[in-house]
Amino acid sequence: MVQMLIVEDDHDINELLNRIAKNNGYRAQPAYSGTEALLYLEQKTWDLVILDLMLPGLDGEKVLEKIREKGNTPVIVISAKTEKETKVNTLRAGADDYITKPFDIDEAEARIHSVLRRAKQTYTPSNQILTHKDLSLNTEHQTVSINGKEISLTVREFNILKLLMSQPNKVFSKANVYESVWNEPYYGDDNTVNVHMSNLRHKLARANPNEEYIETIWGMGYRMKS
Repeated sequence: MVQMLIVEDDHDINELLNRIAKNNGYRAQPAYSGTEALLYLEQKTWDLVILDLMLPGLDGEKVLEKIREKGNTPVIVISAKTEKETKVNTLRAGADDYITKPFDIDEAEARIHSVLRRAKQTYTPSNQILTHKDLSLNTEHQTVSINGKEISLTVREFNILKLLMSQPNKVFSKANVYESVWNEPYYGDDNTVNVHMSNLRHKLARANPNEEYIETIWGMGYRMKS
């Protein structure tokens, strides 16, 4: 059974998110502060964390930072902060999705399904290991390493890299990337793909600053750099 941690200090919203989870057959654990969330995160592994940003004590940004220090647990941020800069920075920090309050129940439910589906994606044994230069991606264990050193990626970053490495000579347009990774129709230009691609490149460059792995083909899209 899917195990969800819901970190939201508003009791009514937390209860609403818990009902959404339980109505879909998931097991939900409420937390009402950042400190309480960290206690639950230490106790077990979660399939999904739903995280508010404005929390008493330790704020949501710090909680997200702690989650990303430990691994790739999928995180959906649900926040009243609607500024574009906040959304971009939160995605750069490793959130897998961002929903603004007040939110539509059906949309929240669909986004939860989408993130969980991507996180639990399975792969065939014939495609377990993808390599490019000194970069290795294990599709079975969902790990990425450079020169044997493992890199922590979000679910979306991992799936973007897997897509590019699956056909390293192909140029993938922004629409290709969005529809393949987000599993949703692409309706036009926005920063979603750019932010995740930039974050992915930054992590790869940090692991090996002397190598470039992804290149932008201007006006066309992205591919692995030969």
